[in-house]
Amino acid sequence: MQEEAIVPIEQVSPEFERIVSKDQDLEWLASGLGIRGGPADPGTGPAEGPLWWKEGGYLLLSDIGHNQRLKWAQEEGLTLFNEGTNYANGLTRDRQGRLIACEHGSRRVTRLEPDGSITVVANKYQDRRLNRPNDVVVKSDGSIYFTDPGAPDVGLDLDFSGVYRVSPDLGTITLLVRDFIVPNGLAFSPDESILYVDDSRRRHIRAFGLQPSGVLALASDRIFADLSSDRPGSPDGMKIDVEGNVYCTGPGGVWVIDPNGKHLGTILTGADQTTNVGWGGEDWKTLFITTYHELAYIRLKIPGVPVP
Repeated sequence: MQEEAIVPIEQVSPEFERIVSKDQDLEWLASGLGIRGGPADPGTGPAEGPLWWKEGGYLLLSDIGHNQRLKWAQEEGLTLFNEGTNYANGLTRDRQGRLIACEHGSRRVTRLEPDGSITVVANKYQDRRLNRPNDVVVKSDGSIYFTDPGAPDVGLDLDFSGVYRVSPDLGTITLLVRDFIVPNGLAFSPDESILYVDDSRRRHIRAFGLQPSGVLALASDRIFADLSSDRPGSPDGMKIDVEGNVYCTGPGGVWVIDPNGKHLGTILTGADQTTNVGWGGEDWKTLFITTYHELAYIRLKIPGVPVP
């Protein structure tokens, strides 16, 4: 955990003050999360996937390295929620409030049903097993979008890293784009007209318009923002606020970028890698942040797009 408080707000544009106060503190909640190991070890992994469970008033997050799902609540602090998660990474909820998880160990995306059973959302593309599903979002029509980095790797069936869409009935999986090196975080604009996807290796975010069918309008593909920096870290998890500002983990902490691609400022964490972010709190103005080994939050002025 960060013992010495650093000034967490780095303002690049005056507009950043609309989002966060200059003197706003970053509150550290937990440390000692995640495990580092070899890249082929499924047990290698950080803290990830912070997800607010509004009706319970608590946060879920993945501790990939320890193969656990953790729970944070104001009164209880951080506790074990369940273990044996197949080294799950990104988490979200569908329109019925069911938990959707990207499982590294089983190389699949799953849905947790109310009775505790598991439904497989996706585990193959054209009869070949997925690589290592990483992060996931659900559109208002119930379709599920996820990133699948990992290729090329001699231990994997697919020779590319892809971004996919699964139809609401789970009957069809569509490869949307396959020219990312490491597709990672993804998020919809508030009106769902744009899908943002970041590439950890190339250190940028791409933006795609969506067609009515839910597939990407590939002709609209553009570099939305370049997150190159001398600071440690690379683009990873990503969320959107109700005004369309993009919050993407990257070098130094969490980059905040307006809908036109302008870098407004950075929430500095002091960590080598800031891994993901998630909105929460009763008003959805709390931004929870995971680093490789830590959990923190910061209060902002604009609410995020809530999960169901």
